[in-house]
Amino acid sequence: MSLLSDVNREIKAGVIGAGAFGRLHAQKYASLPGVKLIGIADADVARAQTLANDFMVTAYPGWRSILPHVEVVTIATPARFHGEIGVGALNAGKHVFVEKPLAANLREADALVRLAEQRNLVLHTGHQERFVMKHLGLFDGDVKPLKIECHRASPFSPRNTDVSVVLDLMIHDIDLVHQLNPAEVIDIRANERFVSARSDEVSATVTFADGMVAELFSSRMAEGRKRFMRVIFPDGEIYIDFLTREIQNSTPRKLKALGSASAALSGLPCPSTDPLGHGVAQFVRSVRQGLPASIAPREARRALSTALSILDAARLPQKRLAHA
Repeated sequence: MSLLSDVNREIKAGVIGAGAFGRLHAQKYASLPGVKLIGIADADVARAQTLANDFMVTAYPGWRSILPHVEVVTIATPARFHGEIGVGALNAGKHVFVEKPLAANLREADALVRLAEQRNLVLHTGHQERFVMKHLGLFDGDVKPLKIECHRASPFSPRNTDVSVVLDLMIHDIDLVHQLNPAEVIDIRANERFVSARSDEVSATVTFADGMVAELFSSRMAEGRKRFMRVIFPDGEIYIDFLTREIQNSTPRKLKALGSASAALSGLPCPSTDPLGHGVAQFVRSVRQGLPASIAPREARRALSTALSILDAARLPQKRLAHA
């Protein structure tokens, strides 16, 4: 159901969480035509006020206080709060953009999915790298990959250490792997290393029912940044370096260049140069036109389920873990 009977009326947006991602979301809302950024909410009132001042909007002392003033909201808090705040916002009738992961556990994820469906509200999760892959054309065609390799590494930072590196970084690649191959996961092997209280480096081998294998590696204790994916098909392979913007393609498929100026949908920011901007615009578009979320909540739930199974497997390094 569309939020607006008049498609030209401004949508009132708010951001919950005044950290780095909260700032980015505030920038995207403030730049979107037909959207009015109303305010920033954070449990740390001083931090909310600092960010609100930058956008000349209102600071709110906590997430509950902003809900009566907005129609859509981004949740950019630590992941352990996604479930509680998301349920509260949906119960208040608000459309929700929640940064990845959808929630910190499946119980909370299921509550979010159920509420969004029952109340016919848009629940969008920040798996925006999917838009980059779609823009390139990687999801086109009917030839399934034989193997996928994903590597995502950064030097250590205390940001997001409330969750493991799997929920912080690897979940991007998990979502992409599921988009490239929707087959059921039947087996997982994983290992983990720590520099903080939660796993900071994880490698995983995920086997799918059709025989495809995904090799996933994510680290936030690396010497430098790396972001690449290799997709191996029967007729060649595609290598994408997300930092250097390099693409190598030995398959017959034609891919768009990273950084191509054209957007996948008219009027939206280009997904390969501004994936977050594209995601926020898609979210607003879904709300305005009464469309389903472009990142389906059940797909975000599936990525979370696989991520949690990888963590379970990492704690049993000598055993295989069947994916339920």
